[in-house]
Amino acid sequence: MAPVSPPRLTHSVADGIATVVIDHPAKRNAMTDGMWAALPPLLAELATDPAVRALVLTGAGETFCAGADISTLGKGAAQGLAVAAEDALAAFPKPTLAVVRGYCVGGGSQLAAACDLRFAAEGALFGVTPAKLGIVYPASSTRRLAALVGPATAKYLLFSGELIGTERALRTGLVDEVWDGAELDKRVAEFTRVLASRSLLTQAAAKEFVAGRADRDAHWAAQARGSGDTAEGVAAFLERRAPRFEWTV
Repeated sequence: MAPVSPPRLTHSVADGIATVVIDHPAKRNAMTDGMWAALPPLLAELATDPAVRALVLTGAGETFCAGADISTLGKGAAQGLAVAAEDALAAFPKPTLAVVRGYCVGGGSQLAAACDLRFAAEGALFGVTPAKLGIVYPASSTRRLAALVGPATAKYLLFSGELIGTERALRTGLVDEVWDGAELDKRVAEFTRVLASRSLLTQAAAKEFVAGRADRDAHWAAQARGSGDTAEGVAAFLERRAPRFEWTV
């Protein structure tokens, strides 16, 4: 019998894309305290890596993440670790994409909602389940969910704890694209190549503006003037070639 690997986050970087994998198959990739705690420093490392242009978050095997490890639920420290991990993911300065198969529930939904975009395989299931356990969902997580899917759908998910499929998730904005399982990896590879080819300056500024930050207009104007990305983009367009954007975080 093959040894069972301990709960962990693994990561790799290839062709400008960092891939972070939630790896705890014995419990459907449930997040332990150690995994929650490991995510912020890992993201900080990847944020400053000039080889990384975008990040993919996914789960090992056929499940994204079935939530927090049940043995830690209800503990204040555990919830604090989860919120810190979620906030670190939301603040990651480069584009993030959650790639979802199977269950995306509880803490898994927190992580997926903290990503910029979500692509899912047909048959994936989504749920926000604190009402089943008598847990108060974190305020920041609730606001993030409501901003993503709207107040009515956020209340439906939070009040009922019911799971929804990809059709409803797509309709409500919880996911951005749904693909047949066999096509999902191909689409992710194609789309992340697009992300990596675009101006990270544009993407990083857009992330802050969409999030509502209103005190960095001058900062981003200065970055644009000094970056060379605009000149390179215009030159590439006129020369009918792919641009080589160099600005990085």
